Amino acid sequence: MWGLELKEKLKSTQVYALNQPDGAGVDTLGCSTGGKSRYHRIKFKPKSNRCSSASVRKALLPHGLPRTDLLEPTIDPHLKPINFIETLADVYGRLETCLESEKSLISIEQYSILGSLRDPKMMRRCLRAARQHALDVHSKVVLSAWLRYERREDGLEGISPIDCSGFLLECPKATLESGCEPSSIFDNCKCVKMLDWSIDRQILSGNEFLSMEEDSAVVCFSVGNVEINCLRPKIAALSCTFKAMLYGSFLESKMEKVDFSESGISVEGMRAVELYSRTRRVDLFSPQIVLELLSFANWYCCEELKSACDAYLVSLVGCLNDALILIEYGLEERANLLVASCLQVFLRELPSSLYNPKVMQIFTSFEAKERLASVGHASFLLYYFLSQVAMEENMVSNTTLMLLKRLAECATEKWQKALSWHQLGCVMLERKDYRSSQYYFEAAVETGHVYSLVGVARSKYRQGQGNSAYKLMNSLISEYKAIGWIYQERSLYGIGKDKIADLNTATELDPTLAFPYKYRAVARAEEKQIKKGISEIDRIIGFKLAPDCLELRAWLFIAIGDYENALRDIRAVLTLEPNYMMFHGKMSGDHLIELLGRRVRLKSQADCWVQLYDRWSSVDDIGSLAVIHQMLEIDPGKSLLRFRQSLLLLRLNCHKAAMRCLRLARNNSDSEHERLVYEGWILYDTGYCEEAVARAEKSILIQKSFEALFLKAYTLADTKLDPESASYVIQLLEEALKCPSDGFRKGQALNNLGSMYLDYGTVDQAEKCYKIALEIMHTRAHQGLARVYFLRGCRKAAHDEMTKLIEKAHNNASAYEKRSEYCDRDTVKNDLDAATQLDPLRTYPYRYRAAVLMDELKETEAVEELTKAIAFKPDLQMLHLRAAFYEAMGDLSSALCDCQAALCLDPNHKDTLDLYNSICSCTTDQEDLSEEHHY
Repeated sequence: MWGLELKEKLKSTQVYALNQPDGAGVDTLGCSTGGKSRYHRIKFKPKSNRCSSASVRKALLPHGLPRTDLLEPTIDPHLKPINFIETLADVYGRLETCLESEKSLISIEQYSILGSLRDPKMMRRCLRAARQHALDVHSKVVLSAWLRYERREDGLEGISPIDCSGFLLECPKATLESGCEPSSIFDNCKCVKMLDWSIDRQILSGNEFLSMEEDSAVVCFSVGNVEINCLRPKIAALSCTFKAMLYGSFLESKMEKVDFSESGISVEGMRAVELYSRTRRVDLFSPQIVLELLSFANWYCCEELKSACDAYLVSLVGCLNDALILIEYGLEERANLLVASCLQVFLRELPSSLYNPKVMQIFTSFEAKERLASVGHASFLLYYFLSQVAMEENMVSNTTLMLLKRLAECATEKWQKALSWHQLGCVMLERKDYRSSQYYFEAAVETGHVYSLVGVARSKYRQGQGNSAYKLMNSLISEYKAIGWIYQERSLYGIGKDKIADLNTATELDPTLAFPYKYRAVARAEEKQIKKGISEIDRIIGFKLAPDCLELRAWLFIAIGDYENALRDIRAVLTLEPNYMMFHGKMSGDHLIELLGRRVRLKSQADCWVQLYDRWSSVDDIGSLAVIHQMLEIDPGKSLLRFRQSLLLLRLNCHKAAMRCLRLARNNSDSEHERLVYEGWILYDTGYCEEAVARAEKSILIQKSFEALFLKAYTLADTKLDPESASYVIQLLEEALKCPSDGFRKGQALNNLGSMYLDYGTVDQAEKCYKIALEIMHTRAHQGLARVYFLRGCRKAAHDEMTKLIEKAHNNASAYEKRSEYCDRDTVKNDLDAATQLDPLRTYPYRYRAAVLMDELKETEAVEELTKAIAFKPDLQMLHLRAAFYEAMGDLSSALCDCQAALCLDPNHKDTLDLYNSICSCTTDQEDLSEEHHY
């Protein structure tokens, strides 16, 4: 439930009105005001209603309806191997056999390949694995900042970029230590506060601690008119250079006084050198003196002194301004650790540091990259991170372009070049530089990235070479197995029935592609069949919520005068992306809400709560989002509402938006105990379960509340529970239900408590929980009650209970799927087919149908059932099942490939690991037998 994605900077939604000049002007519906108030303008005469309705629709659609000739799908900027499963298997195989020093980079390759799946947990797992095996300071700095960015801790108020969250993976101090300990990397870090040197930091004179030794042990260095007495052996020990000077064949070895006036060091600096030679401490001096010592150390090859200065200066990097000043010294004096520390601040300030010209000067130009490279801090990894953040912020900015060019320059391996060229092609296409985009896409194709041919075709089409683009996609279709995105792309260059046929084939092969639904919906609208267009776009919105699809449906609702549903969809769009621009980026979503608000009666906050309860109970998630959006317009600082938003968005698999809402809930919390709960949920989602429990316990100590107890229970229940632990979780849920809360959350807690009772055999208690939940309109409790009846042997009662859920729930694909468990064998297929039709991303129906086919000894058909789903949803469970089928069929190589691909998605999946080890063992035995037969 809590799979969040941390990707977007927090920005509050603002509802505003257009500024009007004094006197006459144009109102927000596009009509002349003549200087009258808007209250006069909304008085219409009955005889002009038809005319006024048409003018209202025209005002609400100033740019008309969308047109099919202006629609086209976006090109995925991630790597998209044409043989996806085989590529995943290859990556896992290399991870198993590679050297420890190679694992980090292969994990980043894995990250780049899995990017097209847009699964935040998988992506985070790859980054954590890369950080776990990182050996050098530079890689640690980049990957720790990247992990922090994925959690978007910058969105939490009161958190400094160099604050340590307590996790070794992200600790800013641990990153500056070289070496790797993979087994302990997931531990909590042990940050020790910096010692306060203020007592010792006074500048001491060069001779205060000079011991009385023989005159021969003393050498005098003169700087101008000042003489500094030093111990000859101590100075000589600073470097080979000084040793040769003072004890070698140079004249200075015979001199008692050495003139250092031309050395560039000041009197205070030379005194500091003398004191350091005896104490080996630089913390006694001011930062200016330490910087002078750093330069001195470089000039005279004093490596130990340089390291000491480097380490000390790192402690001074406290903010972005400090980093901007000190990085210049670090680059000039080749102080690697200091540069790393400054880079760390820049990276942990992302995305805001992208908008700082001084920071970008350090990264973007070729000369800047070369300067970083000279101290070991320019890498593909660094520019990969920077360019991904830049692309998310602004795809067509000059900063994005420059960073991608640096990325391409740093690319050494085949996949790195493919990624950088492909992304440059995407950016150039967006910038309407079609020749350049074609060049970059073709470069990516040359590295073996077949998907980049889509970019080549699109670039040619934009240059008026439609026939060439069509032939290019034709060649792909003839060369490779049927893939949805190839047919989708060819549809752009076809006409008439051929275009529609390609779109339908694309949907059949990959029902998750949004463009075919959008095209068919707009085509219907152009044929004046707008309601059929709405039904078409409804198909994909039902299982895959995306702002552009909701926007399109809102356009169509406006066209038929259904302003209430249009307003609902636009509110949902702005919940997903608060700054979304409607009508091809020509109108603010907030402004359109204002316009529609004049046509729809807005409800009070009390009415909204009633409506929210009704929408929530009917599992109308989009409607619920819209109600909460309106409530937040009235009370934007209400953290409880932000939390409700996050729950709905999680249910809709909108992880990035859900996390944004959670951060806003945390920032707007009125109390410490409430803030701790929201922090706990954020930590839980990002894989820090122990820390989430700790936050819950800390909140409970301050004030016992429903949410804190529920968080603790939910997090503990997510681990493997023994009977004793399960009993404790049940106790926590029962205690939570005694605390004040609303029906939404109590219904969820009762549902969870019922599930715990069922898992441990207390059926009567479970039934009681589900029935109480239903009394407070927690509709999903029908599912639990059905399970109770089924366990008692009442299959028909269970079936009927699920039928009630299907009738009540607005989104009911899961209900059909669950009801199938209580159907007769003959009717199971109908419910599973209905579930697949409503939500093709649900994997259970494919697995069930495949298992039935396997039972009927239809092995080929069983594999095909899974294969057609794996083509658009590479799912762990389906890959595991297909591997088992292949093993049963004796096709061990295919079984091995599927196991490796599944383990690439989740390396800790026990069932797949067991199957994989079994297949490997069988393969080894077969090879041994083959060798014996050969000899």
